[in-house]
Order: sequence, then structure tokens, then C-alpha cells
Amino acid sequence: MTNLILALDWTPNINHIGFFVAHTKGFYKDQELNLRIIDPSEDNYAITPAKKLELGAADFALCPTESILSYRTKEIPFPMISIAAILQKDLSAIAVMAESNIESPKSLDGKSYASYKARYEDQIVKQMIKNDGGNGNIHVVYPDKLGIWDTLTKQKFDSTWIFTNWEGVEAEQNGIDLRLFKMEDYTIPYSYSPMLVANETMLDSKKEAYTNFLAATKKGFLYTIEKPVEAAEILKRFLSEKDKDINVVKAIERSAHSFGELKTWGKMDEKVITAFLDWIYEHKLEDQQISVSEMMTNALNS
Repeated sequence: MTNLILALDWTPNINHIGFFVAHTKGFYKDQELNLRIIDPSEDNYAITPAKKLELGAADFALCPTESILSYRTKEIPFPMISIAAILQKDLSAIAVMAESNIESPKSLDGKSYASYKARYEDQIVKQMIKNDGGNGNIHVVYPDKLGIWDTLTKQKFDSTWIFTNWEGVEAEQNGIDLRLFKMEDYTIPYSYSPMLVANETMLDSKKEAYTNFLAATKKGFLYTIEKPVEAAEILKRFLSEKDKDINVVKAIERSAHSFGELKTWGKMDEKVITAFLDWIYEHKLEDQQISVSEMMTNALNS
């Protein structure tokens, strides 16, 4: 058996369901893999999943496209590369309470935004406001990461970034009305999130194990689409106490079209990443040019 560690980008949720299904159903063991799944609740985000990958504490991590660019362009670059996209279509959005007077992003001028402190995050949100005709004068705050969603629902802060297929589902079932601003609606060609990333220098020496890992993971996500009720019951075993009442079947329904199919699961389109990189450079959020081939590879995902 080959031992592998996956560092999740958040506490277990719908974007991770394929991993837990594959683990529970023995798909990894079938590939002679022993997978350990860790998440940020273990250290309250003291070390990010991407950093755990860099430190060699994980073989894989989940993170947005921006993290790859960030690690590739840091003072001492780290060759992070995406080997699969969990969602084929962006299911994230900037969320505000529907009862607020924030009708569109430009109304966020003078309001607060609870940030995850990702390298380009705040500037992306400010540019969305500008694209809507505002000034981008939002007050950015940095609460405890794992509690950011609560700061919105308890109206401590005015806005934050969510996944509509998880927090959005929770809000609906709890009667919380949200107003959502999607990047694509404000001319921001946002890329894939989350991405499944690895250390590029390990791809050759661990090619067989990594290829088998992706095959088993794909099987887990496809199983979820085919048998949503059973998959939901599997994920529920791993949910945090605060998430245990979320309607996982509804979350699967909201996610299934973005998980892809047999031929498309995990596959990344170079044009999608190129468009986002071009946008980043156009708005001077990053000066160092990185090629798409340094950001992603579909080679391990058959």
C-alpha cells in the first residue's frame, strides 16, 4: 500500500464528497492506496492546506487557482500544479443578506467584507465593485477563517465569499435569504475553485500512485452522482457538528452538473485559466508572468 495525505481546503463539505465516498467504498484500497484526509479544523488554519503541501506534510491539497499563482510567484517559488478541478463551473459568489440595502456590488462601497486573506482575494472583490460602477472602497476585515460564514448570517459583517452549493444550501433551508454576486456577471473570468494540487517535482516519481489516486477519486465523484442518497449518508459521517443538519442531497443536486461526467471529471480547460491569468495581469494584481503549463496538467487524469 502507498500512503498518501490529502489536505482539504475546509472542513468536510459537498466539494469533498467524492474523496469520502471513494475512501469509504474502498476505491483507494482497490488501487493499493492508503489515503489519510486532513482538514483545517485540526489546527484552526494555523497552516493552510497549500502550505502543508509545500512543507511536504501532504501529497495533495485543495485550493483556488489563485493559490497556485501565488506559490509560483513567491520570493522562493514552490512548483505547485493542479492535477484536477473539482468543479467544472464556478459555484462561488459574494454573498450579502437580502434584507440589506446592498442591491449590487457597487453598494458594497463603505461596507465590510469578511476576507479569507488569500493573496489576490481582496483586490478581486474591489475590482468587482469597480466593474459595477463603484469605487472599491470596501472595508476588509479578517475574522477567524472557519467562522467567517457566521459573521455574515449574524450580520456582524456585510459580505463574504461563499460556495452556493454549500453555504447557499444551508441558508435556504434555514430561511436565510441571500443576495449573490457571481464573478462572471461582473466581467471577471474567475477560474476553477477548488483545484486539486500537488508538487510538480513529484509527478514523475509518483506517477502511478497519483494516477491511481485520481482514478479512485473520479470513481467517488461519479458514484455520488449515480447514488446521491447513499453518498449523502457517507458524507454526513464526516461533517462537523455545525454542518450536520445541512441537506446533503440538495447540495449534491446543486453540484452534480459541475462535478462533470466520466470523460470530463477533473479536466481543466487551458482557455479558462488563461483568461483568468490575463485578467490578473491586466489589472496588475501580479507582475510575474506564469504560463498555463506551470499552473495545470490533465496528464494524470485519464
